[in-house]
Amino acid sequence: MTGLRIPEAFLYMDYLCFRALCCKGPPPARPEYDLVCIGLSGSGKTSLLSKLCSESPEHVVSTTGFSIKAVPFQNAVLNVKELGGADHIRKYWSRYYQGSQGVIFVLDSASSEGDLEAARSELHSALQHPQLCTLPFLILANHQDKPAARSVQEVKKYFELEPLARGKRWILQPCSLDNVDALKDSFCQLIRLLEEKDQDAARM
Repeated sequence: MTGLRIPEAFLYMDYLCFRALCCKGPPPARPEYDLVCIGLSGSGKTSLLSKLCSESPEHVVSTTGFSIKAVPFQNAVLNVKELGGADHIRKYWSRYYQGSQGVIFVLDSASSEGDLEAARSELHSALQHPQLCTLPFLILANHQDKPAARSVQEVKKYFELEPLARGKRWILQPCSLDNVDALKDSFCQLIRLLEEKDQDAARM
């Protein structure tokens, strides 16, 4: 008679079950990416990041200097350095760009013409900055729930994104605090861009 004897067969099955249940080891570590988040005061940077971290909106305070949040996703952790957007702070933004692997730019799509023009100027500066110009950009047109909100197409045209960002990795997405699923999807698209940049670097 060939093959395993019955007792040995049972022992072997027990061994396989034990390996399946107990010997997988810890799951592989998720990659971490260091991002910088910029935008004018009132654009909603702090509120959006707090929403992604499941923090209560009642405790959200506008960032006056900078803050760092670890935003977890299923396939990555985003370490987001949020910079305050007040006039007297924006001139120091570039001091915090070093080490960034991606950029989140938040704009208030329902803002005044003056603030929208200021946001346009800051985004153009960021897209052309030597430390940021090769990085993936996620541009969020926030406050889409407000009646005065401009559409994504209006924002794209006003900010001249097609000619300015041609050849760069960038995403322009609408968002608001009342649609967290869409917000998460926007960040997942950014993660895919970050992964593609990693793969491109590995092939070089």
